[in-house]
Amino acid sequence: MAETKVQPIKLSQPRTRGSVSIEEALLKRRSVRSYTGVPLSIEDLSQLLWAAQGMSHPRGYRTTPSAGALYPLELLVAAGRVGALSPGVYRYDPHRHEMVLHREGDRRANLRHAALDQSAVGNAPAVMIFCAVYERTTRKYGERGVRYAMMEAGHAAQNVHLQVVSLGLGTVLIGAFRDDQVKSVLELGGNEEPLYLMPVGK
Repeated sequence: MAETKVQPIKLSQPRTRGSVSIEEALLKRRSVRSYTGVPLSIEDLSQLLWAAQGMSHPRGYRTTPSAGALYPLELLVAAGRVGALSPGVYRYDPHRHEMVLHREGDRRANLRHAALDQSAVGNAPAVMIFCAVYERTTRKYGERGVRYAMMEAGHAAQNVHLQVVSLGLGTVLIGAFRDDQVKSVLELGGNEEPLYLMPVGK
């Protein structure tokens, strides 16, 4: 039987101007662990993905600095209540500003269990997951490449935190989780190491 090709989801054009200054976003940035039941719009999710890893230059540079422009991060979303999007795990393609369905089904409850039962992970309409493929940087920088990948995850997560403020949303950075369980829940590739979970919602 021929395998069905999954059609990518084209995201809305990222906005490059907003009503909140960088100074105001820095002032108002806070960790938010409680969310309303309001779904996240796919337009807001699109903007958050672009802020984290989107293309910002014709030569392929992104919104986040990367050692040697090697970009070791992979960004996924565990979506539960996002616009008309079917619940599932989606992978972000920054080159095309698209999402591709990685796995079907709402994985937030299992992800919450893997994250030591932190309620924000299960209650947010979507959870952004930052993973690193260390080989992309270690083949040039050796073991120091691991450190560079972790630095990059911090840069990307802060971008999301500041973008969240401008969108009137909330998020929190979660680093306490069982790596193997997160990898199993999301069915990650063997070389993908989860670094951050960021639940996002109103």
